[in-house]
Amino acid sequence: AVYTSKIEGMLWDIDNSRALLVDFASEPAAASALQAAGGLEFGATVLTSGLWPAQPPASDVLYPPVVRKLQDMFSASYAARHSGRSLKWASALGQCTLKVSFAGGVRKEVVVSPLQALALLLFNQADRLTAAEVGRATGMTSADLSRTLQSLALHKTIKLLLKEAKGREVNDDDVFDFNAGFTHKLYRIVVAQISPKEQVEEEQGVEQRLFEDRQHEIDAAIVRIMKAKKTLSTTQTATTTTSLDGMLAAGAHSNKAGNLSMYDDPPGK
Repeated sequence: AVYTSKIEGMLWDIDNSRALLVDFASEPAAASALQAAGGLEFGATVLTSGLWPAQPPASDVLYPPVVRKLQDMFSASYAARHSGRSLKWASALGQCTLKVSFAGGVRKEVVVSPLQALALLLFNQADRLTAAEVGRATGMTSADLSRTLQSLALHKTIKLLLKEAKGREVNDDDVFDFNAGFTHKLYRIVVAQISPKEQVEEEQGVEQRLFEDRQHEIDAAIVRIMKAKKTLSTTQTATTTTSLDGMLAAGAHSNKAGNLSMYDDPPGK
C-alpha cells in the first residue's frame, strides 16, 4: 500500500475532478456562463499537492476574460465545497484545443499548451507581432515567452508562426507572422511545448530514483530465485527474474556469460 498510495491518490484526483466538473456545470450561474462562452469547452483537474511530480512555479498569465471568469467561478465553487482549501492554476499542465483556419479554406485542430494558445489567439487581431508585444499581452515571463514562441515557430515540421530573424534565440524586437499557408497531412495536430530546464532535471531525477528502487527489488528477486534453484545460467536467471517481478534484469547485475550459483548459509553460521 505504501508503494501504491500516491498512484491511488492520483486516480482519486482524476475521478474526483470529473465529479467536481459535473457539480460545477449544474450550477445555474456556471451553466449560464458556459452557454455564453460561445462553444468554449471548459475543464479542470484538481491535483493534490505532494502526490504529483513537482512543477516549476507557473507565471501569472493574462487569460482571456471569458476563460478567467470561468476559472474564478470554478475556484469559488470549489472553495464553497471544501472549506480551507484554495486552488492555484498551473498553466504548464493544461491543454487547449484550438480550431484554426488557414489560407485556401484549410481547417485544422491544434492541441497546444495554455501559453501557446494565448500567443496564437493574439493573431486573431494581428497578422504580425513582436515578441515584446506578445509578452505584454499575455503576461508571460521572458523564459516562458521564449520557449513558447520557439515551440510555435522553430519546430521542424509544425510552424504555426514564422520568425523573421534567423537563429533560435528570441529577442524583444523579433517579429513573428501567422503562417497562413501552413499545411499538414493530419487534421488534429499536437504541438509540443518546450519544457523548462528545471522540469527536465526533475524528470531525470525521478527516473534515477526509480532505477535505484528497482535495483534493490531485482537483487532480492535474484536471491530468492538462486536459493530455490541453486544453479542457473545467466539467461535462465534473467528470464526467471523477469517472470517473477515483471522487470528485465539481464545486464543489470552481470553481463558475463556463464553460471550463477548461490547457497544458503549453514545454520548457526
